[in-house]
Amino acid sequence: MTRKIKMLSHGRLLTRFTQLGPYIRQNKSSEEGYFFDCLSACVNAQKLPESREFWGWWLKLTPKKGGFEYAYTFGKFNTEGNWKMDHVPKRCTKEVTKSLEMFYKKISNFVENELQLEITALSSLKHPQLGPAA
Repeated sequence: MTRKIKMLSHGRLLTRFTQLGPYIRQNKSSEEGYFFDCLSACVNAQKLPESREFWGWWLKLTPKKGGFEYAYTFGKFNTEGNWKMDHVPKRCTKEVTKSLEMFYKKISNFVENELQLEITALSSLKHPQLGPAA
């Protein structure tokens, strides 16, 4: 049985990725790859909103023949608006990990069930693979 493949244009993919929730960063995405992130836990909620930093993750989804490859990283989103790879404190690990797992369920469901393509971990991924095969 052959799979029916739905390949969407870059613009349509951005639209569909946006519908998955507030994860896609269109200004950091292109036809060569899509950038997603999540500010999962505030580092210090006592600071003024513009001075707050967050623990979270970012994920790069790269098109490949037959689907997409992903790689993700954990770290801190700083006041300059940049991600820095960093060890997430134990008190925030569960919240950060849970938000990544929830996102992965959404993105993999879209890629596998709607596009009928595969989503796999980048072979050089330094973290555990996501999903049921992990």
